[in-house]
Amino acid sequence: MESTQNFSDQLNEKTIGLSQDLSEINTENSKFLRILKKIRGGFFFALGYMLSPLSWWNDIFFNLPVAYGFGYLCSLLHKDLLIPCAIAGYWLSNVAGILLMQAGVVDVFQNQPQERNLKKELLMGLASSTVYTLVILALIQLKILDTPDLFPGS
Repeated sequence: MESTQNFSDQLNEKTIGLSQDLSEINTENSKFLRILKKIRGGFFFALGYMLSPLSWWNDIFFNLPVAYGFGYLCSLLHKDLLIPCAIAGYWLSNVAGILLMQAGVVDVFQNQPQERNLKKELLMGLASSTVYTLVILALIQLKILDTPDLFPGS
């Protein structure tokens, strides 16, 4: 009987030790996952910044090629769609940039996991990009910003 009691005690000690080891592994695993989430968030933020309207200097490298590519694909359907779809592609690349920045900031600065409201984030990105576009259009209409003459003679 005593040997059964000793075996039971040893089994309990090993079980407690095993559960402590597992909890340490889970803690280390969750730390690693949080670090990966922050790296992913930093990448999304950087990519979003490159596409967003906050970085005006990168249009020549990012937004305009994306917009032209989108316009070109649309022009395959109909030749008159190049310019309107390029404008829409430029606007969409700005919206994508803002959404990527929002996702990156949430990944980097949010400590506890929370459910994200994709619909709300999408609406906020659309609203902020639309406001930005309207402000730029107003500045152009008020002759505060000057636009180059893209099509002289037309």
